[in-house]
Amino acid sequence: MPAPEKVNILVVDDLYQNLLVMGAILDELHENVISARSGAEALQLILQYDFAVVLLDVNMPGMDGYETAAFIRKRKKSALTPIIFLTAYADEIHKAQGYSLGAVDFLLSPVVPDIVRTKVRVFVELFRMNQEVKRSAEERVAMAQMEAARSAAEAAQAAAEESSRRSAFLAQISSELAGLLETEVTARNLARGVVPFLGDFAAVRVPVEAGGEATELAWVDSLGQTGVKTASGTAMLPAFLTEVMGRVQAAGNTEIQDWSDANLPGQASGDRSQKPDSRSPNPDTENDSLPMPLHCMAVLPLRVRQETLGTLALGMGPSRRRFGPADIELAENLASRAAVFLENARLYQQIIDADRRKNEFLSMLAHELRNPMAPIQNAVEILNSLDTPGDELKWIKGVIDRNVRQLARLVNDLLDISRITQGKIRVEKEPVKVTDVVDQAVEISRPLIDSRKHELALSVSGNQLWVNGDSTRLAQVIANLLNNAAKYTEPGGRIELRVALESPVGAEDDQVMFRVRDSGIGIAPDMLPKIFELFTQIDRSLDRAQGGLGVGLSLVKSVAELHHGTVQAFSEGLGKGSEFVVRLPRLDPSTLKDRSEESSILRPAHMQAPSKESNGMKTKTKALALRGGKTETTKENLTEES
Repeated sequence: MPAPEKVNILVVDDLYQNLLVMGAILDELHENVISARSGAEALQLILQYDFAVVLLDVNMPGMDGYETAAFIRKRKKSALTPIIFLTAYADEIHKAQGYSLGAVDFLLSPVVPDIVRTKVRVFVELFRMNQEVKRSAEERVAMAQMEAARSAAEAAQAAAEESSRRSAFLAQISSELAGLLETEVTARNLARGVVPFLGDFAAVRVPVEAGGEATELAWVDSLGQTGVKTASGTAMLPAFLTEVMGRVQAAGNTEIQDWSDANLPGQASGDRSQKPDSRSPNPDTENDSLPMPLHCMAVLPLRVRQETLGTLALGMGPSRRRFGPADIELAENLASRAAVFLENARLYQQIIDADRRKNEFLSMLAHELRNPMAPIQNAVEILNSLDTPGDELKWIKGVIDRNVRQLARLVNDLLDISRITQGKIRVEKEPVKVTDVVDQAVEISRPLIDSRKHELALSVSGNQLWVNGDSTRLAQVIANLLNNAAKYTEPGGRIELRVALESPVGAEDDQVMFRVRDSGIGIAPDMLPKIFELFTQIDRSLDRAQGGLGVGLSLVKSVAELHHGTVQAFSEGLGKGSEFVVRLPRLDPSTLKDRSEESSILRPAHMQAPSKESNGMKTKTKALALRGGKTETTKENLTEES
């Protein structure tokens, strides 16, 4: 039989690389793919050739896709040529405009090759059939020509409708499966989605964790009633189906079986194998039988990248249908897509597990690092308190102190990463005076600000601003913003911290607004939307050794949200500074109980130390003693008084 004559496919795009990609995708169709770089060139080709389908880029300089489509439609010979628009975006207005010009579909870039080939193949085959109908009509007499043309048109429409119906089914079930990220849920939706379109009965078997298997059944009976069933392993499948699915799983090849009415599988055992009507209609009552007798069955592997991830069994029962070549082709297409979705679900679970293990490791690492750091920090305090001469020793103590503090910041960042990713940040809320939060934050950030010779401008409007929150965490939020401003501002810069009461229009409660503005390096526009994401840093250059791990702003956002507040970042661009605004609900001072002011005078600490002292406890005890504290040795757990 001679090979069918190739048909023409027109691809219009002003970008040469897009034409190359589309040509490679359509090359598997073995048709004539003709390219055009502009709308004018496409119109010239329309005058010369007949095309089965036109793939038309919307956004082209000069004559765009919509204008080109309008000219194509004005020509009688090409008025019915299918047009598929290619675009990077397509809202409802653009779609309506395209469909008004006769578009049959929109494909969003980047395109999926299989979908492009499937859609184009439909119109190619339709075009080829139409051409065949024309040739046949020309060979017949007038009466026969009319009859043949009518029959061919009906057949073409039926084929097109069937093809469209199959494409729509494939697109719908693919869309439903694509967003699923659990293996069992994907298998369940696959089994339910193929019934009754591809069969009266469906079974899906996939391996799950711990070496087990999940089995999903779905079916529709002669009355149109659907049923589903889920189980672990293969206990609810009859032996013959378990055997066939096992073979397909091992070999990775499709198997099709057909039975006569005298020997229909579907019953559990005994005489019921010869008497289909005597079985129980409820599949839950028979673990080793099918919910219906099957006339034919197709078992397909769910295979991707030379690995079989499971099996899909399709059966025909009450509908008396049989599997044709088109049905098998569609089922295999679906099976290959389902395998990709199952692999995506498996990979997602692996990523989740790896992320959990990473978080557990970071948490464990941070806690383990804190153990040797405590005695080192206490030893530095002891060295600083000793009156030891020598510039070299002072320099050594300074080196130790700076590096221990840097290591402490990194360890605290690791702990914060663990808390953020695992959602374990906790706040202990109580009425907090805003000025106390500001004082504590400035005290934390002052060494870094002074070391870089910045000017810090403070402005707090009113002395009676209160919020309901965790004073330590809120101070950490403001301190993180001040530290960021200090780190990303060149030495000698200016940093402003302004606190004011804000009364947003339409809001029920007033808000306390903290503004931290600097004259630093600024933030690029593309960084603003992700500046609060974990591990995000504006500048990773080596000369910014104070950069940390990119946790500070993510912690700011998390703590602000835990206080029912918000945080925003603003910048006019690189080199123009930046501004961060934190808003927290204001606490009405009239609701506060009278509180006596607490004395801020520090007393010498009194500590009971365990009799078996660790390095950290020994150095802590020594440091307290040098500051005038009193320690006692006891066998009880550590306690501390202030």
